[in-house]
Amino acid sequence: MQLPFELDRPLLFFDLETTGLDVRNDRIIELALIKLTPQGDVLERERRFNPGISIPSEATAIHGITDADVANELAFDRTANNLLELFDNCDLAGFNIKGFDLPLLINEFRRCRVEFSLEGRRILDMQAIFHREESRDLSAAARFYLGRDHEEAHAALGDIRTSAAVLGAQLERYDHVPKDLNGLHTYCAEYAVGRWFSGPKEARVLKRGKHNGQLLSTVAREAPDYLQWMLGLDDMDEDVRDVVRAALDTK
Repeated sequence: MQLPFELDRPLLFFDLETTGLDVRNDRIIELALIKLTPQGDVLERERRFNPGISIPSEATAIHGITDADVANELAFDRTANNLLELFDNCDLAGFNIKGFDLPLLINEFRRCRVEFSLEGRRILDMQAIFHREESRDLSAAARFYLGRDHEEAHAALGDIRTSAAVLGAQLERYDHVPKDLNGLHTYCAEYAVGRWFSGPKEARVLKRGKHNGQLLSTVAREAPDYLQWMLGLDDMDEDVRDVVRAALDTK
């Protein structure tokens, strides 16, 4: 693996497979890493763990790992110190590690009473680069789905013509996307809500902000001012507002 810059200490790429998306309460069931050294050495490791809890079927549907697959694996706390040595004095890299993998890894170490500090580490998140550098506007959608440029960009009627064409191409491309208005409405609403919350409807967990990783019901009870602030954001999606209002009403 060649990088267009020199390393002054090891750079460790890593990825997790987990029991779910709650960075505070879900557990690691697989950790894979590639460690690059300034001397050019490449170390690859992959290890599974018994999480001590059942793996939800929704998680298995994503990564394919079942309870039986990890029944005889060691628990994370049995190998935490060895893992800490692998991560020692390394800068870190991965896709969405700042929003997911790192918080979850830190909490796993914390449960073992092992300190895993990010202080002094440089962190490279490929998702951050992707979101900053690649256009995700209507013109990009036209190129991806329709194979052509959006030549009438920012002309209202042209935008709508292209939007309608993109929808038709999306419905043709993705078999699993609903083909009726009610289903499409729910599908789009779930995307907006999913940017802010993880977990089932009855136990939603915040994915962003200073209360990241906390149950929405707990935040509604202990920090309702934060949710009121969310409701006041000009660009907040209405479906997210509905979720927040419901949490405040039932606190």
